Amino acid sequence: MSRPLIISDCDEVLLHMVAHFKQWLEESQGVDFNLEGHDFAHALRWQESGELLEPADIWRMLGRFFDREMDRQTPIEGAVEGINALAEQADVVILTNLVDERREKRAEQLAALGIHARVFTNQGPKGPALKKIVEEFSPSRAVFIDDLAQHHASVAEIAPNVVRLHMCGEPMIAGSIDCAHKAGHAEARIDRWSDALPWLIDRIEGDAR
Repeated sequence: MSRPLIISDCDEVLLHMVAHFKQWLEESQGVDFNLEGHDFAHALRWQESGELLEPADIWRMLGRFFDREMDRQTPIEGAVEGINALAEQADVVILTNLVDERREKRAEQLAALGIHARVFTNQGPKGPALKKIVEEFSPSRAVFIDDLAQHHASVAEIAPNVVRLHMCGEPMIAGSIDCAHKAGHAEARIDRWSDALPWLIDRIEGDAR
């Protein structure tokens, strides 16, 4: 008999990212980082000139961070305990928007913090990748957790039977990002693992949506 399936994002759901990215940029890269919502295009400015970084420079900084600085990332409060509690009752996989060559490094990063789960990498909207994962696992029910509203919209369109929880565990951005629940693309918005865990257990144990 198939088990339930949890498909979870990593950054800002399991691990802090933007707070560590900001610290690294400002300490060592000569870049100020002031993020409103998730608008990276207007968040990064050169400290010397005050000018915005070009998109190519932003991508280069992000790539450099994930190549060299992932060890900075710390778990969201309650995330390790929460995802491992879910793993006792469900299959758990990670769907993260990193380039494919960083898949193994992300899996190693999570394992070192106590999260042992298969990692799927993706670029762009997550709906198509999630649909393939669900087809592979054929779960009794599936739940998707992510911090970005656009991914919930993508999943809602392509895999509407998957239950969707919008969670952003990073206080720096949680109050300003678009809310998938308000947009009608997620069943709930819960930003703390202590509150999310009972909600998630109800969804994998019963018929609650």
